[in-house]
Amino acid sequence: MLQQKLQLKLLTKLSPQQIQTIKLLEIPTLELEERIRQEVEENPALEIADDPISSNGESREKGEDGPDGDDDYDRLDYEGDSYIDDYKTEDDVPEYALEQRSRQEAKMEGLSYLNGETLQEHLLNQLRFRTIKKELREVAEYVIGNIDEYGYLRRPAESMVDDYSFQTGKIIRESVVEQAINLIKSFDPAGVGANSLEECLLLQLERKNSTPQIEAAKLIVSKSFVDLSQKRYDRIAKDLGIDEQVIKDAISEIIKLNPKPGNSWDSSISGNNIQIVPDFIVENENGELTISLNQGAIPELNINKNFAEMLDEYNNNRSNQSKEMKEAVIFVKQKLDSAKWFISSIKQRQETLQSVISALVAAQKDFFLSGDETKLKPLILKDIADKTGYDVSTISRVSNSKYVQTEFGIFPIKYLFTDALQTNDGDMISTKGIKTVLEECIKNEDKKNPLTDDRLMEILAEKGYTIARRTVAKYREQLNFPVARLRREL
Repeated sequence: MLQQKLQLKLLTKLSPQQIQTIKLLEIPTLELEERIRQEVEENPALEIADDPISSNGESREKGEDGPDGDDDYDRLDYEGDSYIDDYKTEDDVPEYALEQRSRQEAKMEGLSYLNGETLQEHLLNQLRFRTIKKELREVAEYVIGNIDEYGYLRRPAESMVDDYSFQTGKIIRESVVEQAINLIKSFDPAGVGANSLEECLLLQLERKNSTPQIEAAKLIVSKSFVDLSQKRYDRIAKDLGIDEQVIKDAISEIIKLNPKPGNSWDSSISGNNIQIVPDFIVENENGELTISLNQGAIPELNINKNFAEMLDEYNNNRSNQSKEMKEAVIFVKQKLDSAKWFISSIKQRQETLQSVISALVAAQKDFFLSGDETKLKPLILKDIADKTGYDVSTISRVSNSKYVQTEFGIFPIKYLFTDALQTNDGDMISTKGIKTVLEECIKNEDKKNPLTDDRLMEILAEKGYTIARRTVAKYREQLNFPVARLRREL
């Protein structure tokens, strides 16, 4: 049976500005410039000033919001001059655009974007300089398109024959595809076009001058590749009749080879280079840490004076407005409000970032002063949320996809957060600190007799870190160290 009843619910509704601020907070500095320029293109009431901006990091009292975004544009109310004057003052330089430009530009000189051609483009450029038949050139272009980001060609020739014929409507012989593959294998980087790691290494060895070490390396890779990958050197010596010193010299040549030749192009087969630009800069000045936001490439925003004056003019002629003029007023007011919200959201973003990074640096001050991973203190998102007064979700958004530049290198913000374990003395230590100790143990071990996970567990216990063997194994794997047997060297 249908019934009508009243129900009272308390719902949290975000205003357009709040939603906009949240979205801007999530994106890194690298994307912010493009987002700003997109907004300027879409909103004629917003304009870019001549000079780039930098943030002075001054804090704003919490709760100071811009327009709430709930204006009813069908019921226009612009009585009084204060509303118009509010827009006019926006063409002053915003508070977040006042300082640190020259120092930040100097610091950023060495941080260039990754650019240049992709691996595919590099191969196609080499193909253009080869004098070959048109059919072979077209097939070679198709084969290049099938090479993965590591430089490997995983697909067999017969499957490419079928796909090529289906896509182009041209019938080709498998021998033509094989010819194209062999041609590409002669291109740079050495090893490109291989269908396996074994072939990739052999292609690189074939280009080296013939020496006893190189010839032994070819023999080992081609005849005893499985034993090589498992570091069964005794079996290699027995099967191939090579003494231990020759094997050692051959392996020294093999480890110089590139198992992923396409990596030199930063996995940019698709043309999308990975670019890392720090969002924050932390400098050590005689033991005092200074923090700044990297705003060198972000343009300064102003309200377009013409739009503000246009609204002022409409306001002074309310009695003689036609329907078209009223519609124009609504349009102008919408664009001005949108521009003001966007500038306010950018400002709020900068203030939030400044507050969060300041709390992070204070919490991990010893690390920023020394660069020593063992100095990282246990820290979770809630700790910073409690210090700044922001919600944990806000801290998470600030931490995602953002980086901080220090004198010791560039680190992801997430790197500063770490879980904790208790030592035998009852002190708390970050898991990153334990991993650092573990890494040092492995790097300093006797390579002829590498430390097992059991022995590593005992060493850590002697240093006061009592953790289970499976935890040792997990941390070792996270540090990209294989098991002891695979770390053994001759």
